[in-house]
Amino acid sequence: MAITWAQLIVWLIIGVLAGSLAGTVVTGKWGGLGHWCGLGVGLVGALIGGLIFGLFNILPGLGSISISLRDIVSAFAGALVFLLILWIIQKVRSDSH
Repeated sequence: MAITWAQLIVWLIIGVLAGSLAGTVVTGKWGGLGHWCGLGVGLVGALIGGLIFGLFNILPGLGSISISLRDIVSAFAGALVFLLILWIIQKVRSDSH
């Protein structure tokens, strides 16, 4: 499957939205994690969320919109899962020292 520039731009937009929202929820601050970190978390979250939502067929009817609500919700959920994984790794590392 070839990735087009349009798809890449959509992924970046969804990544920024999901990462910013997840960062705001986790930190409790409007600034969240910052722009670049939020983008990274959002993009990884989009991958994780897309896999989870596809695997369990969650919200299948929302996939017909170009930038769908399903994409944003799954990216947000995936970003939260990714932040939880990072938090657990950090906790384990700090407990082992």
